Amino acid sequence: MRLFTPTRPLRFGEFVALMALMMSTVAFSIDAMLPALPTIGTELSPDNPARGQLVITSFVFGLGLGTLVCGPVSDAFGRKSVLLVGLALYLAGALLAMQAWSIESLLAARFLQGLGAAAPRVVATAMVRDLYAGRAMARVTSIIMTLFVLVPAIAPSIGAGIIWLSDWRMIFFAFVAFGLVGGLWLMARQPESLAPENRRPLRAGTIWHALVEIVTNPAVMVYVVALTFAFAPLYAWLSNLPMIFADVYDREATFPFWFAATALVAGTASVANAKLVMRHGMRKIATLAFLWQASVSLMFLGLMLIGLPAPWDFALFFAFMCTAFFSIGMTFGNLNALAMQPLGHIAGIGSSVVQSMSTIGSVMIAVPISLAYDGTPLPLIFGMILCASVALSLMLLSRRLVPEVVND
Repeated sequence: MRLFTPTRPLRFGEFVALMALMMSTVAFSIDAMLPALPTIGTELSPDNPARGQLVITSFVFGLGLGTLVCGPVSDAFGRKSVLLVGLALYLAGALLAMQAWSIESLLAARFLQGLGAAAPRVVATAMVRDLYAGRAMARVTSIIMTLFVLVPAIAPSIGAGIIWLSDWRMIFFAFVAFGLVGGLWLMARQPESLAPENRRPLRAGTIWHALVEIVTNPAVMVYVVALTFAFAPLYAWLSNLPMIFADVYDREATFPFWFAATALVAGTASVANAKLVMRHGMRKIATLAFLWQASVSLMFLGLMLIGLPAPWDFALFFAFMCTAFFSIGMTFGNLNALAMQPLGHIAGIGSSVVQSMSTIGSVMIAVPISLAYDGTPLPLIFGMILCASVALSLMLLSRRLVPEVVND
């Protein structure tokens, strides 16, 4: 029993590695599935293969709902137990998905998997905050994010390799292995980080009051809705990209490598933002990122309609993909920080509510964009123009709704 109730804190390097593994659960569970989406759609929904894209959004929808409750529950019962319960749900969802006989059963299993994945996403961040503060916390988070960037780069290659060796169902076996490694490592090595005297009773009323406060606060909601429209194109892109690479550019086999390159480029957005945000402020950077996103999308749309010969058409698409992902990466951290500025007195629950609302809302926007796929990138580009334009309008509106704050 002693093996699973450690009392001594982990060394710095091992703790960072464990937290990076926990926080990578969501990225691995989404990106490793990308090479399988066309096959899943053809096999489980032959009348409408585009429904295979919902494998991504059903997972994200479960993630959004789980995010709402994981923070407050971990404040009441401790971090470690909630993490282990979440991993158990994640494993159950993966095992059910391996046996899915229809697209509906697969989507239900992915929803359950996303619900469980919310725990490593939310609670691992809280665990870092329990043990570190100030510059030390910033150092830990920076190292974790550096490791995290590698996951989207390699996950599609792992998924493609598994499909090549076996079939798409075995990707879920990889998720089972991933979850077991994380759960056993957590049980054997990581002590509980939230002391009993620091726990807060779980009350439904507390969550409800936080939700009402957020919804009725224009200074918060303008950024929550902007964050929702920032996330939506990302999920639509992830759902459509495998089919675009296969149907439009005949590069299905090399998709994981192009996606890895894009992920590495997008990963530099956090580095660039860290250097620029202290000089220009969060609001200005996010506003310019949405302006750039809308402008580049309109330019690319015009070039698409004119038509370019191969391979220049793909070169242009890849360049657009990199710039779009980079600009999206310049918005997430800034918008989340802006939304949280008025919520310091309810930071834990406020963070869960903000993340949950933006995640669920973005899925509701991304699904119709994804299902509009017509064998070309055009619906995706129209969707990005729409989302970036709405978000840009909200950022401009925020200048009237929200008072000017230093470095905002």
